[in-house]
Amino acid sequence: MSNRFFKTIVGGTNEYERTPVPAASLKGGKSFLGMYAGEHTAGTEFVIGPLFVAHGVTAGDLVLGLLIGNLLAVLSWGLITGPIAASKRLTLYYQLERIAGKNLVRWYNLVNALMFCFLAGSMIAVSATAVGIPFNLEMPTLTDWLPRTPGWILTVLVMGAVITLVAIQGYNQVSKFANIMSPWMILIFIAAAIVGLAQLGVGSFESLIATAQEVIWNGVPLAGMSKFTVWHIIFFAWFCNMAMHIGMSDLTILRYAKSWNYGFYTFVGVYLGHFVAWIASGILYAVFLQANSGSQEFAPGQIAYQTLGLAGAVCVIIAGWTTANPTIYRAGLALQGIFPKVPTWKITAIVGVITSLAACFPALVMKLLDFVALYGLLLMPMGAVIFADFYFSKKLGFRSEGALSSNSNFSLPALLSWVLTLGFCLALNYFYGIEIFFLGLPGWFVAVALFIVLSKMKYPLAKSFAV
Repeated sequence: MSNRFFKTIVGGTNEYERTPVPAASLKGGKSFLGMYAGEHTAGTEFVIGPLFVAHGVTAGDLVLGLLIGNLLAVLSWGLITGPIAASKRLTLYYQLERIAGKNLVRWYNLVNALMFCFLAGSMIAVSATAVGIPFNLEMPTLTDWLPRTPGWILTVLVMGAVITLVAIQGYNQVSKFANIMSPWMILIFIAAAIVGLAQLGVGSFESLIATAQEVIWNGVPLAGMSKFTVWHIIFFAWFCNMAMHIGMSDLTILRYAKSWNYGFYTFVGVYLGHFVAWIASGILYAVFLQANSGSQEFAPGQIAYQTLGLAGAVCVIIAGWTTANPTIYRAGLALQGIFPKVPTWKITAIVGVITSLAACFPALVMKLLDFVALYGLLLMPMGAVIFADFYFSKKLGFRSEGALSSNSNFSLPALLSWVLTLGFCLALNYFYGIEIFFLGLPGWFVAVALFIVLSKMKYPLAKSFAV
């Protein structure tokens, strides 16, 4: 969840980092409808839709998978995250601190910050593919892990420097541009789909169906890409925001909701961004592939420019920018919690350097589907810990918010639940070949069960555990 929307909800006033949000500061449903509509239409959409095409998903599997997967995501926000947020009205970080202790939360913040750095890096790379168009920059291909040319590195570093300088200025500068441009980007995606279909020769409903099945999503993966089925689409659409719903990051947002059912309002965002935008960007990629037969080049800037010209290229730059900027800002805040004495601007500058260097490697874009799944998987167990503590502590007779009630800085049950769950998921992947997209569901249940069992065993809560 990007900070621009958090600031929109909060309004730049007291953010209640360590106290429940009072009734006077709660927000109505319209705030959340607008927030989620913009949040899920961003730079990542220019990558994910084309990657579905590259992985050879069929048209029927794509539509069915997106309908089901996005519905499951909305239900996860509405039924799991929303009720806890409305009951506790605490940020994710403070709620987790009360359960797991300050020192364990520091490790969580470190993992979170690194994931934000890599996500922002991928978006800088996305913007660079559009910036490099007038310079005839050689673009990365689907199988590239390393940068191809010095020109690519230079373009990425320049983009990273500009974005970091804006982030250093503070949140107001980060959010102004993004809030203005988000509605425009939604319109660009819709226009892209219409223009792209026309370029593919679609002139009737019958030709639309035929083109979708035979040209765009024809079920044939590109060279070097694995084959995706309807299950891949369902689980990716469900868990691409795993960190936000079952991982509980959106506790920070939904604690301002007047009603617990505002979590269901995420349907506006996911069905605009994770349905319309993914389909539209897939159409753009099909147009690009038709015009560049056999090309392995994968550059969102070039793909959008092929169909929409300058407007498409500018949209890619803005989409990457408006995603990377608040992500760098948020990574800085996560690290600020670990190094509270270091000025925020210095932390943000360091984050910007790490992000810009990471952006030089095209693998961040080419493997974005895997990275997004990994990001959610790494943070998911702590969301399961919060869920188990909230729903089962009284019913099953173990201590709620153990670190707080024991005046402890570290919870062994929480740590073991985190580490053992990730070990379980790794074992499923290594020994049974289960892909990363499918690990979140069994992992969440394992994390819940582990925390309950370990808490019932009354493992000691260490009074101090240094990072």
